[in-house]
Amino acid sequence: MASTFLFQANQFLKQHCASSFSTRSERIKTIRLVDKQLRDLGFKNLQLQGLKPKHIDALLQKWQVENLSAGTIKNRMVHVRWLTEKIGKKGVISQSNSDLGIDKRVYVTNENKGKTLTEAQLNAVSDPYLKMSLQLQAAFGLRREEAMKIIVDKAIQGDRLVLDASWCKGGRDRTIPILTDEQRQLLAQARTLARGRSLIPSQLMYVQQMKRYENTCLKIGLDRAHGLRHRYAQQRYAALTGFECHAVSGVAVKMLSEAHRALDKMARAVITQELGHGRLQVTAVYLGA
Repeated sequence: MASTFLFQANQFLKQHCASSFSTRSERIKTIRLVDKQLRDLGFKNLQLQGLKPKHIDALLQKWQVENLSAGTIKNRMVHVRWLTEKIGKKGVISQSNSDLGIDKRVYVTNENKGKTLTEAQLNAVSDPYLKMSLQLQAAFGLRREEAMKIIVDKAIQGDRLVLDASWCKGGRDRTIPILTDEQRQLLAQARTLARGRSLIPSQLMYVQQMKRYENTCLKIGLDRAHGLRHRYAQQRYAALTGFECHAVSGVAVKMLSEAHRALDKMARAVITQELGHGRLQVTAVYLGA
């Protein structure tokens, strides 16, 4: 039987479901874990509105004792903060991770993680929907969920691809420019294939198509399909600045001329938005620093 805390939290989860499937799934998993661990820590019969800083401190201490990575703890705190904001208790948790004693996450390796989708790999994909999703990932830097949930007829708005919040991580809609004839041709093919629907076959659920996607990527040797998104970012950087990013060229930003550093700053701001990230820092994972 669900605890009172979890029952009440579930009511908020049902009321606020604008985020993407993967975000909602992770949020549910995290809140269930929080409920279980708080009970294990001795906080019995806790009401949702009774959540206090001492409960957050107890969770953080437990996670740090377990030697969880800073990234894992930060991801969990995102969902806990979401919940406290929804119940009107934003002040329960500091908005600064450093105030909570969470180490900084190391984002930048300056390693080139870009991947190119080859013709041989595409030819090995028998499902036309999966093939199109992979091509859209490569052409527009989409996340895999976005590349499956996208309704191309709805997304195409003039010379822009407008992604609906329900398709995107964190429920953040965004706009990507349509710049080349190759992109336009690919979108025309996608419209013909999808016929006003998403790129998930009508007989399948999203989770089923995701599993097929993962198996297909392993089969064709594209185990890091996120690398297609890296490559998109790197190509956009080159198009916007006229030179390669650090991850590709090996030349650090601090070594650039003043004029080139200005171009670098402009390009990173544009690419951050196109990739759907909220912070410039994250884009350095794709481009180097």
